[in-house]
Amino acid sequence: MRIGVLGTGMVGQVLAAKLAGTGHEVTVGTRDPAATLARQEPDGYGNPPFSAWHAQHPDVKVGSFADAASHGELVVNATAGAASLDALRLAGEANLHGKVLVDLANALDFSKGMPPSLLVANTDSLGERLQRAFPDVKVVKSLNTMNALLMADPGQLADGDHTVFVCGDDDEAKAQVTQLLTEAFGWRDVIDLGDLSAARATEMVLPIWLRLMGTLRTPAFNFKVVR
Repeated sequence: MRIGVLGTGMVGQVLAAKLAGTGHEVTVGTRDPAATLARQEPDGYGNPPFSAWHAQHPDVKVGSFADAASHGELVVNATAGAASLDALRLAGEANLHGKVLVDLANALDFSKGMPPSLLVANTDSLGERLQRAFPDVKVVKSLNTMNALLMADPGQLADGDHTVFVCGDDDEAKAQVTQLLTEAFGWRDVIDLGDLSAARATEMVLPIWLRLMGTLRTPAFNFKVVR
């Protein structure tokens, strides 16, 4: 499958590498490809620059947001939540039309320091805002309740025995995303929470997730629903 990944940060890098490694044709999109590839300094979290990652993954193409969206039969939103709407507008409505958009962004507000609050909560969600802005796109919310390394490789924790959620208004789109989660990433416990309004709940997991990360001093954990 041709997949476009919007975002060149750690999340976009991890997912693009895994998807390319499982045989998908991946293009990663960024606002300014030339500037992204030219940057040599580490990012704000001390990670190596994107150019170093791309040198190790030359099979992944790099282009603009529009290039990645046009390339993908399925598109992944791995941008920062506060910038997601702008990124999708740059990707272009025509390039996204009718496609499945896997939205794993969280609308975190760092304006008052740490821990961040949420820019949207309770009666709305980032996933729903993206759906309203692009009504012809099939938005599926998933993978936003764990860190990037677990998104792409759940087997590194508890032998993969933990939970990922999906929600969205299109059942066929959710089935396609579930298949990608199981076949490309190795997820075994996928719970469908229903329509896209359930993104309000999964996005509001982030405050407790962030508190747990601070207490446990590691992002290498996840939730398991025991039935």
